Amino acid sequence: MSRSLSFWPSDRLDLLAHDDTGRLRLTDAWLLSWLDRPELALAPESCAAERQLHAALTEDPRCTVGPAAVAAIRDPDVRENWQLFLAFRDHLLAHGTIDEAWAALFRTPHPPVAPPFVDALARLLVHDMLRTERDAFVLRAAEMFFRPQRASVQNGRVLVADAETVERLARGEAFGRLGTLLRETGIPLQPVELDVLDEERASDWFSRSERFDFVLDLGFGGRGLDALCRVLERWVVRLFGIEVAVQPLARIRDERWRWHLGLDGEATAILNDLYAGREVSDERLARLVALFRLDFRDPEVVRPEVRGFPVYMGLAMDAGSRVRLKPQNLLVNLPLVRAA
Repeated sequence: MSRSLSFWPSDRLDLLAHDDTGRLRLTDAWLLSWLDRPELALAPESCAAERQLHAALTEDPRCTVGPAAVAAIRDPDVRENWQLFLAFRDHLLAHGTIDEAWAALFRTPHPPVAPPFVDALARLLVHDMLRTERDAFVLRAAEMFFRPQRASVQNGRVLVADAETVERLARGEAFGRLGTLLRETGIPLQPVELDVLDEERASDWFSRSERFDFVLDLGFGGRGLDALCRVLERWVVRLFGIEVAVQPLARIRDERWRWHLGLDGEATAILNDLYAGREVSDERLARLVALFRLDFRDPEVVRPEVRGFPVYMGLAMDAGSRVRLKPQNLLVNLPLVRAA
């Protein structure tokens, strides 16, 4: 990958390897890179117990760490950081590949790692899946797989912006110390507008990939929604090695509707009600950000009762206009003959 078109460098994808099946394989170098992150890096005030633990993991990032070694860390926040990281590391070590470690999280009602680490694994898989991608619209759509979005409707178009970025700007953090001063004195901040990704700005996405500050237009028939379809297709290939075709829909009109899945909890509830023939208010229907039709290239991979029928999918925002695409819903809810 050329330097000018690299993206999401903080993932340190270059430190991971691939096994014979193309899955991402855990390496010592990648585990060691976590020790340099702000949450785990040593500071002048680090206690002896933390320094000892950090040294042991630097020597062998796969070494066994007993609970007493972490409990001895004096600062409670630092101690929690280490507890969360070690639970994450141990889960990875138990499964060997990033792919398997991520999938295993959804085979239990109580995943053993904290939510930010779940998103970190999904991000790695998406990054690896798209590592040679050059279409900024596809890459911006892929951000939705691991970062919540904030949706708004303008002139009939659905626009999504990174939720964390929107909230950070709303707090005035873009203005630094000045923003803090203005908030404390009650002086209103001027709104900060984010750029909508378009053809003219597409090349800028790569240099700004870690800023997550481009708005994606998911209007029907536009580049953004088509890009999201392409990411969904490639995600199914990544998970199952199965080819599918995904296309956007304006509405579902199918008297033979057999199967559907929501890409988030809100969409799941809405589609369940529509499928059951229950009345859905206009306010709830308006929360649907996008509808999709998924068709399998090979019908033999589908359960017999669904064979020959499409799978309808939906993506919605909640009452707070937040969109949280859950890529695991495709892992566990597609009507495949073989289980995930």
